[in-house]
Amino acid sequence: MAKIIPSPLYSSEQEHDACGVGLIAKLTGERSSDVVNRAITALKALAHRGAIDADAVTGDGAGLLTQIPVELFREYLEAQKKPLFKDEDLGVGMLFLPSEDDYAQAHCKKIVEEAVKAEGIAWLGWREVPTDSSCLGRKALDTQPLIVQALVAKKDETSADDFERKLFLVQNTVQRKVLEAKIDGFYICSFSSRTIVYKGLLTPAQLRKFFIDLKSPKFTSAFAIFHQRYSTNTFPTWHLAHPFRMMAHNGEINTIRGNRNRMRARENSTAHGVWGDRFDDIKPLVQPSGSDSASFDNALQLLTLGGRNPLHACMLMMPPAWEKDPSFCCETKAFFRYHACMMEPWDGPAAVVFTDGRIIGATLDRNGLRPVRYKIFDDGYVILGSEAGLVHDFPGKVVESGRLGPGRMVAIDLIAGKFLRDHEIKAQFTSDPHYLSWCKEHLTDLADLTAGSTPAAPAVPDIAAQIAFGYESDEVELIMTPLAEGLEPTGSMGEDTPLAVLSRRPRLLYTYFKQLFAQVTNPPIDPIREHLVMSLEADIGPERNLLSETPEHARVIHLDSPFLLSHQVEALTKLSSDFPAHTIDITWPVSEGTAGLEPAIDRICAEAEQAVDAGARIIVLTDRAADHDRVAISALLATGSVHHHLTRRQKRMLTSLIVENAEARDTHQMACLIGFGATAICPYLAHESIRELLEQDDKKIFEGMTLPNALKRYN
Repeated sequence: MAKIIPSPLYSSEQEHDACGVGLIAKLTGERSSDVVNRAITALKALAHRGAIDADAVTGDGAGLLTQIPVELFREYLEAQKKPLFKDEDLGVGMLFLPSEDDYAQAHCKKIVEEAVKAEGIAWLGWREVPTDSSCLGRKALDTQPLIVQALVAKKDETSADDFERKLFLVQNTVQRKVLEAKIDGFYICSFSSRTIVYKGLLTPAQLRKFFIDLKSPKFTSAFAIFHQRYSTNTFPTWHLAHPFRMMAHNGEINTIRGNRNRMRARENSTAHGVWGDRFDDIKPLVQPSGSDSASFDNALQLLTLGGRNPLHACMLMMPPAWEKDPSFCCETKAFFRYHACMMEPWDGPAAVVFTDGRIIGATLDRNGLRPVRYKIFDDGYVILGSEAGLVHDFPGKVVESGRLGPGRMVAIDLIAGKFLRDHEIKAQFTSDPHYLSWCKEHLTDLADLTAGSTPAAPAVPDIAAQIAFGYESDEVELIMTPLAEGLEPTGSMGEDTPLAVLSRRPRLLYTYFKQLFAQVTNPPIDPIREHLVMSLEADIGPERNLLSETPEHARVIHLDSPFLLSHQVEALTKLSSDFPAHTIDITWPVSEGTAGLEPAIDRICAEAEQAVDAGARIIVLTDRAADHDRVAISALLATGSVHHHLTRRQKRMLTSLIVENAEARDTHQMACLIGFGATAICPYLAHESIRELLEQDDKKIFEGMTLPNALKRYN
């Protein structure tokens, strides 16, 4: 397999997808090759949603996720004189191995066989997947892996769920050991007793030509998830084609860097749920060098095999905009409020189709900016896809058609033979009264903590402080004034300021991150007209384990906004023993010069770690000590340093970061701070500057407006 060296500007962290996705299933759970055939037909109809290389033959990737075609494998095993005693005993790993490297292939196979036997699973043998490479384009052919299947079987009365967890342990053990051996070109498409993935760097028309198995009438399934990939600003590869092990999706996960960091931080959890003392064997929880959807798939698989229904797991990861939805009852809102204490949303825009082999579902994120339509036929067929009309010759009559809205979900329960609509799914999981009682008993609202106290007005700003933190008169007039009026600052379309890295003038650290925000294909969000799907609510306090549910999971302090006034920060630092707070000075002596910056950052990170070890559940990073003798570290640098230090030490989930700083004042700067780990921000110098604006209002811009109202509008 030839290795294509990517551009030096390439980063695997920027892998995003915008694609066509869908599923076909029989409500009766009846397996047939007709389901697979129709899925391939539908996939071909989505060809326009993918991309094709300059050679006019190589695609961005296409694939199918189906039930394991047991009949096909039974025939193969009988030919090998290894008859299968029960269908449910079989497990199959679909693997990519480095081609043209016999030594690496042998080592990979040895690792797989040893991992299988270590879990007490019977080893049945290797099957080389029959393929026809004549249909491939040059780039696909040059990078084509050796595709093999590891055939295994349970040899005792292990339950189906426990067998699936054992295969998950095999999968993670193998991935870790191959990574340690530094073998390139190895990938596990799927390793399951229920589902299998056939995918590659293919176009939809090539899928069946390449995978000869898909032509067999013995390749039967009750459902098939299909996907055509369009890689956004990235390099298409064999392993990044969809579907992944549990899902396929259309869109982007735009919160992915934060999601990955949080999952890494959760690896130090002390409550391991069903995994017990095997928890270390499933690390890393999110595999490195995957796309946004691959990381989503890792987390979904972890939650589902950890004991959650896949519908529950998907609602936890991609919740609807429950905060302002008038159709949700208090029990439903309590369900999502409780789970918001456990995990941050994996926000799109994205349409996700997923399965654990027994339940197949589809959901949209809260923005709903990706199309998903479905039809149900009277003969039990269900088709769902990115657009209508993918298959036009279904024999039955349509009895229901519809589309998914923002935050909505539909599912097919193959065991019960039922089509589940959004309200049925949510009622199934949100009706538990425990969520409402736990939130009422343990969740504290910051407004309750500060009720009755009269906030002091911000001080008159120090001009020296404004100069020290880079305030400019144009900035105050054109940005801060409209914010205090409650308006969005307006300017020219686009920005012609030189990129910070190329500028000859000193620039604030925030300006170096402008291109990291919203650089993929998304329309701008309108916070006025789309307020129903937007929320600035935040929680302060430790995040507890994802694999269990206890009343203590709701023991957090709820903020209506991440932007705090000084008296609110003071209230948070004087809380009870449930939320001990520790304040850290993020300044250093001017006398030490620039050489003092790095030791100061090291000191701040060490102090933060010591505070967490001592039980601090709130850390306040403050630059209020900045004066003629002490200079402030950029709040962004200090916040990012502490956040990543605690993440590396696997202690980040134990505390929340509040940034009390004079530097941040506009929307982009606040977004950077939150993106780099801040839970809440107190921009005290900005508040003081707004007081000055009101007191020196010669143009009568703020006539009749009180200072509390101006601060509220600014926040």
